[in-house]
Amino acid sequence: MYQYNQGGFFARMPIVIKNIIIVSTFMLILTTINREFMLEHFALFFPTSHFFKPWQVITHMFMHGNFTHLLFNMYALWMFGSVLEQLWGPKKFLLYFFVTGLGAAALHMGVQWISISSLAHKIAANGPDTMAALNRYRMMVNVPTVGASGAVYGILLAYGMLFPNNELRIILTPIALKAKYFVIIFAVIELILGLVGGGNVAHFAHLGGMIFGFFLIRRWKKKNRMYY
Repeated sequence: MYQYNQGGFFARMPIVIKNIIIVSTFMLILTTINREFMLEHFALFFPTSHFFKPWQVITHMFMHGNFTHLLFNMYALWMFGSVLEQLWGPKKFLLYFFVTGLGAAALHMGVQWISISSLAHKIAANGPDTMAALNRYRMMVNVPTVGASGAVYGILLAYGMLFPNNELRIILTPIALKAKYFVIIFAVIELILGLVGGGNVAHFAHLGGMIFGFFLIRRWKKKNRMYY
């Protein structure tokens, strides 16, 4: 464990979380100034897109579509991540953040690959729906993905696993749930929404962050390396 620095709220914020917030805010400012350039170079594109660049698997985690997107992700990061960074220390927490973030991207692109492969077969068959399939294919390959949500869901999962009986109150409601139930409900919602489809939220990325987080924590527990 490590101790907070003395000072105001921001000064006492855990160092990794503080820097993630700073970098993400800076990236949003740059995106506001030149959205097309930032999305084209730093958002995550499917590997077959001509916009894809290897570093996007990292940089997309610090990109956000708008201020509301950034606010909710950074609030959740601070709310659930602070206690984890205190518990694990900066290096272990940063490792967990990147493993879950990369895991989220991997599952998201895996699901994309299934859909894109199906569309490619329809295009190759040259049937009556070829043009619709081609338009859908181009859209899926070139749609950018941004946000730290996958890693944030992984952090939520870790909180639920390590503090399962802590009660969490749902914002603007009198409802309080134990963390373990809160995590299960969120996972089920993301799975349903991911299967139903529609919208511009990468639901399988959220699930990917939780899945990779689950197995990483299980590995740490098995190796007796959870707290060092």
